[in-house]
Amino acid sequence: MPDRPQHHLINGIDLQAFAVAADANHSVATEIASLIRQRQADGRQCVLGLATGSTPLGVYAELIGMHRDEGLSFANVVTFNLDEYFPMRPDAPQSYHRFMNENLVDHIDIDPANVHIPYGLLSTGAVDEFCHNYEQLIDDSGGIDLQLLGIGRTGHIGFNEPGSDRSSLTRLVQLNSVTRVDAASDFAGVDNVPQWAITMGVQTILDSRRIRLLAFGKHKAPIVARAAAGKQSDSVPATFLQNHVDVRYLLDSDAASELPG
Repeated sequence: MPDRPQHHLINGIDLQAFAVAADANHSVATEIASLIRQRQADGRQCVLGLATGSTPLGVYAELIGMHRDEGLSFANVVTFNLDEYFPMRPDAPQSYHRFMNENLVDHIDIDPANVHIPYGLLSTGAVDEFCHNYEQLIDDSGGIDLQLLGIGRTGHIGFNEPGSDRSSLTRLVQLNSVTRVDAASDFAGVDNVPQWAITMGVQTILDSRRIRLLAFGKHKAPIVARAAAGKQSDSVPATFLQNHVDVRYLLDSDAASELPG
């Protein structure tokens, strides 16, 4: 049984510091599974906003295990991913389509038609319409019940880099140089990292009913503290989460090490 986390309440955010990342992953996966089952009992679909990268891998592994060992069904689940590089082939090694298939979708019983990920091979002229339709799909689904987030060193959520407006919606964005450097190892060098991405907007994220942000490691400690305790500003888009009525940070002890108090 995971140890109980230490709780910090800062600017209305419930920050939970776990001894190890695995305990935070278990907590989030258990909450997601409970939400899926409750929606099933109510005869409703469960709409999840999903993230990529190394941070949520433990959550996805737990959910796959629950499906395999406990019979957790994803038949009523609809998913919307936060973002995708642009341009990017869906079958490319760095593609978030491929990431989601390999780390979750191919291992559960979700209907592929219910899996939504921004498409990275659009013509430039088709991007705006795609983004508008992505927002419409979220609205038509009833909105996102729970949004899973990580946080970048720039304070980005999704690919909402510094300068992103609080009211921003799904759109094409230019990636910050720090973000591209952090992704360089996946692309065999920073010069190969795309300069653009399609991302849900800040407002799109804030419209979710619940938000759960995961952050692990000492390198995330400064931005976690700034996002939670700093003044709200588009220079650190994650600070806009302070406005949300149901947001929780789930951290390991290292990521929580610079929180005030």
